[in-house]
Amino acid sequence: MYPADLLAIARDWSFWDAPPAKSVRREVALPAELRPDLALVVQGVRRCGKSTLLGQLMGRYGLDRAKSLFINFEDPRLAPALDHTLLDTMVKAFEAEHGTGATYFLDEIQWVDGWQRWLRRQLDRPKDRRFVVTGSNAHLLSGEVGSTLTGRHHVVELFPFHFQEFRAARPRATLAEFLECGGFPAVVKSPDRDMILRGYFNDIVERDIRERVAARSAQPLRKLVQMLLESAGSETSTRRLAAALGLAPDTAGLYVDAAESAYLALGATYFAYSARRQLARNRKFYPVDTGLRRAVSTTTGEDRGKQLECATYLLLRRRFRTVHYWRGEGSGAGEVDFVVERRGKAVPVQVSWEAPSERHRRAIDAFHAAHPHADEAVFVTRESFERGVPELAP
Repeated sequence: MYPADLLAIARDWSFWDAPPAKSVRREVALPAELRPDLALVVQGVRRCGKSTLLGQLMGRYGLDRAKSLFINFEDPRLAPALDHTLLDTMVKAFEAEHGTGATYFLDEIQWVDGWQRWLRRQLDRPKDRRFVVTGSNAHLLSGEVGSTLTGRHHVVELFPFHFQEFRAARPRATLAEFLECGGFPAVVKSPDRDMILRGYFNDIVERDIRERVAARSAQPLRKLVQMLLESAGSETSTRRLAAALGLAPDTAGLYVDAAESAYLALGATYFAYSARRQLARNRKFYPVDTGLRRAVSTTTGEDRGKQLECATYLLLRRRFRTVHYWRGEGSGAGEVDFVVERRGKAVPVQVSWEAPSERHRRAIDAFHAAHPHADEAVFVTRESFERGVPELAP
C-alpha cells in the first residue's frame, strides 16, 4: 500500500482536524505516563468502549493531536495489506510528515500478521514512539501478548459502564434501571436496547469464542454461555454442562475458558489459602453486563437481588482483579457471596437488595470461625451500592 493512501485512511480514524466528540469519562487505572519501551494494552469485552477510551487518552496524557495517529485494522481498505510491513510503512510515512515523538493508537491490531514481533522490536529499541493497542480478546488473551511482550506491556481492563458512569450518561437513572439496561455505552439511551444486546452476544460468541476454539457450529457455544449467565452465582460443574449439551467434558471446559477469555462470563474461585483446595472446588461465573444477561436469558421474572450480586461482582473485579467465594463444609453450610483480599487480609462480602438476613450473618460467623484473622465483613445493599460501596475501597 502506498504511504499516501495509508495516511489518508489514518486521517479518517485520527483527530488531526478536530478533537474527539465528548463522551463519558471512563474510570480506569492508567499508568502515570506512556513510555517508548512499554506498550499500553487495553483489553475488554467487545463494544465496551475501548476505541472511545483511546480518544480520551490524548487529553489524559496531554498529547498533541497532530502527533497522535489512530487506525483501526478492521477497516476493509486495509484488508489486502495486513502484515508487519504495513506497520513499518505507516510509521515511516507519518514521521516523514510529522517528525518523531508520535503516539500510535492501534485498534484491533490482531488482524495484522506478525504484529507481536514487530511491536516487540519497537519496544526493545525505542525511538521516541509510544504505542497503545487494543484487540479482540480471542487473540489478545490467547497468550500472544504474554509470551511475546513479556515485561514490555501494561494491561488495562475496560468493562461496560459502572453505575456512576451510567449516571453520567443518564443523570436521573435509578439503580433498578441500570441493572436492567446494563452498561454497554451504545445501549444506555437506545430504544433498541435488547436488539443491540442480543446482537452483541451473537457477535462475541461467533467472532471472539468460536474463532478461538475452531468450533464447527456456534449453537452449542451459545447454549453453554446462556447456561453460564443464567446460573450466575452458582457453582458450575463442567461435567454437568457437558452432559446437558452432549459435549465431551474437555470440550465443555475449552468452551468455558474461551467464554471467560472473551470477557463474556467471568469466574470466581473458591477462597482458600491452599491452591489445592481452591482447585478442588467448582468455580462460579458472572456476566460481564447485567443487561446482557437479562437480554439473552431464557428465564423470566425479575430477580433484583441476583442482578445486584452480578453488579457487585463487577465492582469487585474492577477494584481487586481477583474475586473469590466461600462455602462452609457439610449440608446446610453457610455461603459468603464474595471474598477479596485487601491489604493482606481477607474481606468477606454479602449482597442483598434490602438489609442482610440472619442467613447472611450466620455465614459470616462461620467464615470468621474458619478464618479468624479475616477482616470485618461488608454488607452490600441497594443503598450502599448507590453510594459506590465506599466500605470496599481498595
